[in-house]
Amino acid sequence: MFPRVSRIHAVLSRHQLHMKALKYKDHTPVMINEVMKHLKPSDNELYIDMTFGAGGHSRKILESANCQLITLDRDPTAYEKARKLAEEYPKRVIPLIGRFSELPEQLKNIGIKQSSIDGILFDFGCSSMQLDNGERGFSVSKNGFLDMRMDAGRDPSQITAREVLATADEHELYKIFKIYGEEKKAAKIAQTIIQARYMIKNIDTTKELVDIVDSCCPDEVRLDKLQRPQSNATKVFQALRIFVNNELNEINYGMVLSKYYLKLNGRLVTLCFHSLEDTIVKRHIAGNIINETANPVPLRYLSPMLVQDQDTINQFLDSPWKAINKHVEVPSEDEVERNPRSRSARLRAAIKIK
Repeated sequence: MFPRVSRIHAVLSRHQLHMKALKYKDHTPVMINEVMKHLKPSDNELYIDMTFGAGGHSRKILESANCQLITLDRDPTAYEKARKLAEEYPKRVIPLIGRFSELPEQLKNIGIKQSSIDGILFDFGCSSMQLDNGERGFSVSKNGFLDMRMDAGRDPSQITAREVLATADEHELYKIFKIYGEEKKAAKIAQTIIQARYMIKNIDTTKELVDIVDSCCPDEVRLDKLQRPQSNATKVFQALRIFVNNELNEINYGMVLSKYYLKLNGRLVTLCFHSLEDTIVKRHIAGNIINETANPVPLRYLSPMLVQDQDTINQFLDSPWKAINKHVEVPSEDEVERNPRSRSARLRAAIKIK
């Protein structure tokens, strides 16, 4: 199992950062045409945008058909944007706030039962408006308090990135950076953070964390998928964000919910931005799951010859999904040029068949 927040002890008293109102740049929804092609919004149908963000995909769904839409986001700022969208489209939008794991109770409260949704959309990861606000602590390029809570303090018990760095031991930090960030210098970075903690001070800001990571990568130049210079701290920030927000468990839970709430022949569309997210989605669609959780072992390493019972093999590879796109889809070169943040996007789509 991945390390869990509950393993971090002696949480320090929280530093409250005043969140000033910020006007966000217009968000450009990723792979909007491909999403609509697979989701196929139709009149009088019900959809869920599970990751509302700035609302680009939701708005396109509402413009494409006279349908109803439930929006979900754990970020209070996104929820306020969803409420404004609901005012623009009276009686067509139901905005909800919460994590995927909170959705069943919320759907029950508004009378939505299982097997009643026509289409579900996920756009995983961090939204542009979170990255663009330095005070949220997500960005390597904007200095701010190391917060990284997508819920923005809605859950007072949720730990911040700063508290993880202040309380986790060296081995725990190593596992966070290695597993969630796939960071090749995870051991050195974890060791340096511990040394800084005991010899100098706790790491409180994004700039301090970037400086720590840079000190572990002297003269190293990292490039992104567009061969542009990338911060050495990008993967460490990704790892902390995923850990703080329990993202991979939430994604797994969201995939399970999709299976139960979609109608037969309902459509699922997912946008992932790194391999850890995409692997969970891919294995759910392929049926490579154990006890409702994505199997950590890839199918190519599993040998049916080890299992003599054909029923066991069939049950193991059983899936309620039929993939719409045989291979994962990626944004066009034109889209990446217009919106560089789309460069890592991976789209998968499936139909619920059982």
